[in-house]
Amino acid sequence: MTPKVARFLADHQPATPCLVLDVDRVEQNFHALRTALPLARIYYAVKANPAAPILERLAGLGSSFDAASAEEVEYCINAGAAPSRISFGNTIKKVSAIKRAFAAGVDLFAFDSDEELEKIATHAPGSRVYCRILVENAGADWPLSRKFGTTLEHARALMIRAGTLGLDAYGLSFHVGSQQTETASYEAAIGRVGMLFTDLRDAHVNLRMVNLGGGFPTAYRDDVPGIDKFGMAIMGAMTKHFGNALPEMLIEPGRFLVADAGVVSAEVVLVSKRGTDPVRWVYLDIGRFGGLAETEGEAIKYRITTDHDGSECGPVAIAGPTCDGADILYEKSNYRLPMALESGDRISLLSTGAYVTTYASQRFNGFAPLVEHYV
Repeated sequence: MTPKVARFLADHQPATPCLVLDVDRVEQNFHALRTALPLARIYYAVKANPAAPILERLAGLGSSFDAASAEEVEYCINAGAAPSRISFGNTIKKVSAIKRAFAAGVDLFAFDSDEELEKIATHAPGSRVYCRILVENAGADWPLSRKFGTTLEHARALMIRAGTLGLDAYGLSFHVGSQQTETASYEAAIGRVGMLFTDLRDAHVNLRMVNLGGGFPTAYRDDVPGIDKFGMAIMGAMTKHFGNALPEMLIEPGRFLVADAGVVSAEVVLVSKRGTDPVRWVYLDIGRFGGLAETEGEAIKYRITTDHDGSECGPVAIAGPTCDGADILYEKSNYRLPMALESGDRISLLSTGAYVTTYASQRFNGFAPLVEHYV
């Protein structure tokens, strides 16, 4: 929790559940990433948190943007980003979305299939395109590999075909999974891309770019390697596989830029025991349907603080307020909270600036989405 967020919570005691996010921390993270990977162009993954104060700050810093929909394209333009600094990075797009983005001036599109390539060629003629390849997501707390990407062989055929359709076969991309904690995953993926890149250049395809995706982690309950470690590993692998002829490099950070800038302030609704079981059930006024969807499978483990920290603790299961039995955050991850915790207490879930506000349901069980405060 940054000092600005702590002061806001202390001074205003905003109604819960709410997110309080320090935009200055987003800027600090942007500079840290730029220092770690100075040769890469940063395309902020808007889906992590599309709030206007974040987009406006990043646009002012010279960031580019990775949009997943026509609506996100418009968010970026409204925040001051030039269309030339926006990539439509979703490989699954409606024709209407391609048309809207292209009409707005976007000319950089991702794809991983024949049908998507044909849609782009028809509705965004002459655009730059990049093909997403399938890579391993080992080490990622939130894997992405099953839904996106294609094989090296298919990617080769697609990139050759792109030119015949009048498109600019600009580059290749991959994503090693969100909250990736192993630098080796980037090194392995760069090796795969490097082989295909060389093969396509030999086939006279004018490739110029490698998009390394996102995945850079933030610290939740456990420590993670610093961004400098990822920078060194990535640049070492790029030099190994491309030598001095480095292509343009794009990266798509989301979580790394905004997660640790935000804190969710929540209220304890109920603390209950079931018979002689020592595990207490702690119910909060926010749960999986309120924005904490990444707790599915207990994948993302947020650090939790209370006003009773430092006192005696005991094991807990933590759940949300809804009547849905799936609304359980943590039952198997050995969370321990103060024995003094009771109904009405406020708690803080740290590093919740990413993938919380946009995951919140609109009014499941009648609960309103959490309020957002940007300071």
